[in-house]
Amino acid sequence: MVTTAETSAAPVEATSGQIGIASWYGYRHNGRRTANGEVHDSRLLTAAHRGLPFGTRVKVRNLKRGTQVVVRINDRGPFVDGRIIDLSERAARRLGMLADGIAPVSIEIIGRGG
Repeated sequence: MVTTAETSAAPVEATSGQIGIASWYGYRHNGRRTANGEVHDSRLLTAAHRGLPFGTRVKVRNLKRGTQVVVRINDRGPFVDGRIIDLSERAARRLGMLADGIAPVSIEIIGRGG
């Protein structure tokens, strides 16, 4: 089922970041290779983004709850329209979005590389 928030919240590019919908990796991705060659570990604070360079560190803020987490980009995705970032299970848990599966978020780049 697609929610109104999901379809109406297309990514918004801005110099300071993006606003859109985050989702999180399902458990079936644990142990599989990510786009940068690492093995996905759902216990790490990592994420997939369509265009940010691998190793970029971003602060993700749940706009509904006010919670935030810093993650490192190590994969590509998400591949669902209207979503701007896919988070590891641990990152989603910290944002308080596990049960819902998605959340409105802002993304701010805080570091590049490594």
